Amino acid sequence: MQTYTLNPLEDPRYPNFIARHASSSIFHTPGWLKALQLTYGFEPAAITTSPPSQDLTNAIVFCRVKSRLTGRRLVSLPFSDHCDPLVDNAANLEALLQSLRELQRKEGWKYVELRPLGLSADSASSGFSPSQTFYFHSLDLRPTLEQLMTAFHKDCVQRKIRRAERDGLIYEEGRSERLLRIFYALQLQTRRRQKLPPQPYAWFKNLAACLGDTMKIRLASLGDTPVAAILTLRHNNQMVYKYGCSNDSYSQHGGTQFVLWRAIQEAKSADCVSLDMGRSESHNPGLITFKDRWGAVKAVMTYLRCPISPATGKQSWHSPFAGNLLARLPDRALSLLGTFFYRHIA
Repeated sequence: MQTYTLNPLEDPRYPNFIARHASSSIFHTPGWLKALQLTYGFEPAAITTSPPSQDLTNAIVFCRVKSRLTGRRLVSLPFSDHCDPLVDNAANLEALLQSLRELQRKEGWKYVELRPLGLSADSASSGFSPSQTFYFHSLDLRPTLEQLMTAFHKDCVQRKIRRAERDGLIYEEGRSERLLRIFYALQLQTRRRQKLPPQPYAWFKNLAACLGDTMKIRLASLGDTPVAAILTLRHNNQMVYKYGCSNDSYSQHGGTQFVLWRAIQEAKSADCVSLDMGRSESHNPGLITFKDRWGAVKAVMTYLRCPISPATGKQSWHSPFAGNLLARLPDRALSLLGTFFYRHIA
């Protein structure tokens, strides 16, 4: 079966295909791909069985990642919690995966990585093997707001929301330069506590520019003091909780729970059917428990590689020495470190 490669940022068929495909996500959209390109220099591409003269009926989108530190590889997709192949049947899926394997061998890429939600190594191809495993949480938004609230953990979510309202936390949303700066300052605090570098400020600025109103910063403040913020994305009937950060000195006021509840309320009013709460690494029980307490359904999500190779990325930050060093760096140095390294650990 013949396959074709296209540039999803230039092919006029691609935006309509993503808009109408039931399994597409925010991570498939041209805006997300453009932000990846602008921030990190990754080259987006897609492979399909649809000839150039016909409408797109399937595609696997990926990025060419070129790094002198971690190698040259094809990733579907960098910094995306998941990115399902948008394929209508098993024969087309096998043809596209075979083409990706051939592209990897022909051009000398280190490996191809897929980040699917619902695709196992057995159903994909014998050429792909499990590489990393995560937990994925999704909250069903079809119940009423009252039913959703009742399902939340009474102490860690319900009472926190009531505490935030009682304390008079101020809620703001948008994607202005001011909100982006406040959000990034909270990101620096949070990543320092986690002993990790933050992603570059340019990443968040480019997301705002490329995704428009489908991306929002949601901020809670106590008076003039920022308390917590989250970054959400929306695509079709799904809301995505992508990033969260907070001022740990004000955690008792329930800022994170407050802004996430406001996001859920807005998602309901926009007829969204689910809240994608993203992936969690198995060694992060605190994040897993936080998502569990919202009544979200937890599933196992496995990334696939061909050929199999050691995982690269955040694991390199988990040594005690590296973590302690990161926790002590000044803000500017920590920010510069993230700006340099994230293009290599996608």
